[in-house]
Amino acid sequence: SLSCSEGVFKCPEDQLPLDYAKIYPDPELEAQVLSLAIRCIHSEEGCRWTGLIKHLQAHLGTCGFNVIPCPNRCNAKLSRRDLPEHVQHGCPKRRVKCEFCASDFTGEAFEGHQGTCPQESVYCENKCGARMMRRLLSQHSLAECPKRTQPCTYCAKEFVFDTIQNHQYQCPRYPVPCPNQCGTPSIAREDVPTHLKESCNTAMLLCPFKEAGCKHRCPKLAMGRHLEESTKVHLGMVCALVSRQRQEILELRRDLEELSVSSDGTLIWKIPDYARKLQEAKAHSNYEFFSPPFYTHKYGYKLQVSAFLNGNGSGESSHLSVYIRVLPGEYDNLLEWPFSYRVTFSLLDQSDPSLSKPQHIIETFHPDPNWKNFQKPGTSRSSLDESTLGFGYPKFISHEDIKKRNYVRDNAIFIKASVEIPQKILA
Repeated sequence: SLSCSEGVFKCPEDQLPLDYAKIYPDPELEAQVLSLAIRCIHSEEGCRWTGLIKHLQAHLGTCGFNVIPCPNRCNAKLSRRDLPEHVQHGCPKRRVKCEFCASDFTGEAFEGHQGTCPQESVYCENKCGARMMRRLLSQHSLAECPKRTQPCTYCAKEFVFDTIQNHQYQCPRYPVPCPNQCGTPSIAREDVPTHLKESCNTAMLLCPFKEAGCKHRCPKLAMGRHLEESTKVHLGMVCALVSRQRQEILELRRDLEELSVSSDGTLIWKIPDYARKLQEAKAHSNYEFFSPPFYTHKYGYKLQVSAFLNGNGSGESSHLSVYIRVLPGEYDNLLEWPFSYRVTFSLLDQSDPSLSKPQHIIETFHPDPNWKNFQKPGTSRSSLDESTLGFGYPKFISHEDIKKRNYVRDNAIFIKASVEIPQKILA
């Protein structure tokens, strides 16, 4: 083709200006050119047509590889051989009729209609097996489907509809009548035990004084009358119960005391608040302090130490007096009498051993078998029987000597008593 600029034509080969008047068609050359054999311009795409140039245009009118616009004017351009598929299935401007509702749609609109057509036959989404038009599905799922979920009216838990009936046989909130027919209209199944125990007027109750021994049993409504009529009887039962419990407590305390008593033949007795107790002893003549009891050995003799901080007898007002006596023990019937084993008293020096050697006050004696306090004690003698004086030392240590060392330290003294038991007794 020739290029033209402001009426001046240029040769397409050498761009030199041409005189239009000298340009003329050459029919013979044109006929020769049109008679040349060529392949289809779409040969590389697969078209196998060959023929004369003059027949090319006619071929392109039928060539399957030639690109043409969609006749539905959807702006798509595609090869002639792909056009039928596009027009029938892919073109958004094609016309499509729904097979279920028979409505007419463009291809584009039909894509949105598919899967929503109210006339289409579908299966229930709950997999109950029912099939119906989509427009009926909502009502079916809400009110008709046996596989729909539904809350229990009583406990509000969700269940599949066809199992909810069986659930109600076990539902903890399902209303049931009182088994005693007390007239309560309905009770949640799980509340029945509490109702029978606390609220039911016809339930049989045991008397509140059952622990005291009352065996009466009657309906709840009649219990008030029973309590009113049996006040004196109940009071007697409670008093008897208190008496029994008091005795049990005494026995338990005695057992506890026995368990806490030392049983290795040695007692170390701390007397705290020494200054106050000494003043108390000075204010009261023959004021005696008693140690915890201790055993000479396991299953042995039971002994107790006593002290007069202000002295007694020949040591009164001038000395600390120390005594020991035999108490009634658990195993006295198994032991030899009189008690005849050596006893050692010590007032312990609390001086620091690293600074000076402690100088304990020590006295030892063998019991006189004729002394009444070493005979087998009677069961009536208690550990606090002050009328029975033990055997010991009225002048164990004077008030002056007790101040010379650390016998009193931190306002406390320590008295030690030990018994030497022959090995044969231990066997």
